[in-house]
Amino acid sequence: MKLNYKQTFFVGLAFMSICSFWQLYDNIIPLILKNTFNISDTVSGALMAADNVLALFMLPFFGMLSDKTNTRLGKRTPYILFGTLAAAAGMLLIPYADSIGSLVLFLIALGVVLFSISTYRSPAVALMPDITPKPLRSKANAVINLMGAVGGIITLGFVALLVPAGKNPGYFSVFLSIAVIMIAAVIVLMLAIKEKKIIHQPENEPPEEKEDTQAGKMKREAKKSFFFLLFSVFLWFMGYNAITTAFSKYAQTYWGLEGGLFAYTLIAAQVAAILSYIPVGIIASKVGRKKTILFGIAMLALAFGCAAFFKSFSAVLLFFFALAGIGWASINVNSYPMVVEICKGSDVGKYTGIYYTSSMSAQIITPVFSGALLQYVGYWTLFPYGTFFVAAAFATMLLVKHGDNKPQTTASKIEAFVSGDA
Repeated sequence: MKLNYKQTFFVGLAFMSICSFWQLYDNIIPLILKNTFNISDTVSGALMAADNVLALFMLPFFGMLSDKTNTRLGKRTPYILFGTLAAAAGMLLIPYADSIGSLVLFLIALGVVLFSISTYRSPAVALMPDITPKPLRSKANAVINLMGAVGGIITLGFVALLVPAGKNPGYFSVFLSIAVIMIAAVIVLMLAIKEKKIIHQPENEPPEEKEDTQAGKMKREAKKSFFFLLFSVFLWFMGYNAITTAFSKYAQTYWGLEGGLFAYTLIAAQVAAILSYIPVGIIASKVGRKKTILFGIAMLALAFGCAAFFKSFSAVLLFFFALAGIGWASINVNSYPMVVEICKGSDVGKYTGIYYTSSMSAQIITPVFSGALLQYVGYWTLFPYGTFFVAAAFATMLLVKHGDNKPQTTASKIEAFVSGDA
């Protein structure tokens, strides 16, 4: 049994499309709220959390809905296609609203985009486990996250090149560029992947791979691990999202960087993540997902903790952000496969939605809390805040006992040396 990397690459285009937008959202929307509409950090944090409130209900709903969908395009593809087109159309209204200073139009356009993204995020992510046997999902998720990181770094490159210095630069060109990339990625996905022809059939999985479910229900021991895993996801997103949401403001206000210069620091993290995704997936197949996640949490906490000591920008920060990229890759590659490892194949969309409910809950709370600290205590609080929550996730992750991958057999190790697709 070996992973079809070519097929997984094309499936990852949907996630690349999503991550392209989220990188733009996290870095440009806070600047528009602050510089164009003069909105305080606390209120800005609440507005940045609004997408997660929406997603909290929509991701599980559309995940379960896609489980039950049956069209000639498949059960996930229709959501990916129409959601992307609607999101790309709404995106172009955001920079226009910024240019004319219309907060009402800005919020309407943002609402359209966030709603559209929420309709297809769970189906897009669930497509990977649909077509991938359980033992290969860490490797497959490494490819998916690699594609997501590519989408993020493309966006950061456009931000660095197309956003000039100044308090109120024009953002239309960068929004247009990302909208085109999103549409192109999904078109290529649809041309390359015929979902109904290649979808993996859960009933073909070996019986021992379903040991965590019994009679359609999760065993008590597995359920305990499942809740600790979800709580760990909640904690590390509390720390990580606080920093990614406020970083562009932090870099400009605390470090004095102008225009899109902050993007180069994030590019260091993205490049490191891109280079580490595939190795991390391979390592996890050897030593286990849990150990790899714990290693990633420790690395991420170390990177954030060290960055807290810098009161101005230094080239040394590029090293710590690269470290953060590797740590985050180690976490992301393995956490989602651990969730779907415990569930039945027919419930992948449902459990994908539950996974995102946990992460989105954190992303609802943390922009508000961290935004209040920025406004009322000081910008210096950002990295200590992130470090605390990431470190707390290490403790809860130690209590997770299910969802890990089984050691490779000799045959599967030999297959690793065989080239070509499955």
